[in-house]
Order: sequence, then C-alpha cells, then structure tokens
Amino acid sequence: MIVVVGMVFEARIAAGLGVRVICGGDGHNLAPSLTRAMAAGCGGLISFGVAGGLAPDLKPGTCVIGSSILDDEGERPTDARWAHRLLRIIPDAVHGPIAGVRQPVAHSAAKAALHRNTGAIAVDMESHVVARVAAQHDVPLAAVRVIVDPVERTIPRSALAGTRADGTIDPLAVVRSLMRYPRDLAGLIRMSLDARAARATLVRGSALLGPGLGLLDAAPRRPAIALAREFAAPADA
Repeated sequence: MIVVVGMVFEARIAAGLGVRVICGGDGHNLAPSLTRAMAAGCGGLISFGVAGGLAPDLKPGTCVIGSSILDDEGERPTDARWAHRLLRIIPDAVHGPIAGVRQPVAHSAAKAALHRNTGAIAVDMESHVVARVAAQHDVPLAAVRVIVDPVERTIPRSALAGTRADGTIDPLAVVRSLMRYPRDLAGLIRMSLDARAARATLVRGSALLGPGLGLLDAAPRRPAIALAREFAAPADA
C-alpha cells in the first residue's frame, strides 16, 4: 500500500497509519517516484488529501471518494469494491469523479467551467498521476479527497505564492505577496478556516480507516514519508 499526497501536512496525517507515504509536492517528479517505489511491490495506490471543490453543493470539509479520475488523456475508474468500503466507513462522504490537473485551478469561474465540461466534482494535482501509475502496474486505485476551497471561492494569489514545490508552506512568501496584494488578507483568513475544516475531516477519516485505508489484506508497515524528488534522484546518487 502506498499513499500519495501533495502537501506535507497531509503526509503527516497519513503516516500515522503506518503506511508508506509519498509527498508529491508540485507533481513534477511524482510519476518516477511512484514507479521506483513500486519496484518493491505494492498492493494498492490511494490518492489522499485535500482538493478543490467543483460541484456547487460541496462545502469545505466534505469528503469525496473518487469513482474515477479524469485528465486530458481520458478517464480511469477507481477500484469499485474499495470505493464502496470507503463510503461505508467515512460518514457523509460523497462519490464522484475527480479531475487531475498540472496547475492549480484557482479562479471560481475556471472551477465551475471544469465541472460543466467534465462532470468532475473535485480537482487536485496528484490523483491523475496516481491513476496512470496504478493502471500501468495493474494495482487497485482509490482516492480520498476532502474539499478545502469550494467552487464559489477563488484562491488568493498570496496562498498560491506561499506554496513550495515540495509541498511545504513558505510564510515569508505569503507575507511578501500580502504586501503587494493586501486585499488577499480576507481571502486568506477564510481559506484558513476552510483548511481547518478539511484537516479535521482528514484526521477523522484516517482514524476510521485504520492502517489498511479500506483495502482488504493490506498489512501495516513502518511509517515513512518520502518526498518525490528523493525517489527521482539517480540510482547511483
């Protein structure tokens, strides 16, 4: 079992379950990271963390269980039995397609358009990579994503400016951006509250799922968090 996240705070939550975690950051090295990590064997891949909301009825803190993953190459279904177990375990979770993108979809109009054009109800930057690798290796795929920014909200520029490529936050970059765009402050405060709700749902959900994260016959192992760039380093590094 390998859990794939985009942010370090998500990795810390997942690592508490005793499973292997790869933090993909901006997704640049995620595919080779996963390929190398799976060389030792893997019973399943799960995309885990927060996501942007695309459907109008999804509020911050809503848990989305992916029915399929969409990207510009097409649609890949998740493992149906695994998804149904996740829906039974996590209260009030919703089931639907998740869109994977290479760049953040920040503006509310762009999120609404993505929903209209694809039918996806949530969007993130890792699930499509995880889905491709799962299909290549013929292993079960699941996605557990919690809404952090609903469709009607535009992500402030200062929030995007503070996100590092490795999945950590740069507070100084946020402050510098706020000095240029002081009107972002209200949006940052609102997003902080939304992020708190999303984090609480992730923590509760992981506690309910336990070490197997809903996948049958998934044996727990020693916790480990790996940044994608480490796996992507040359073999002789």
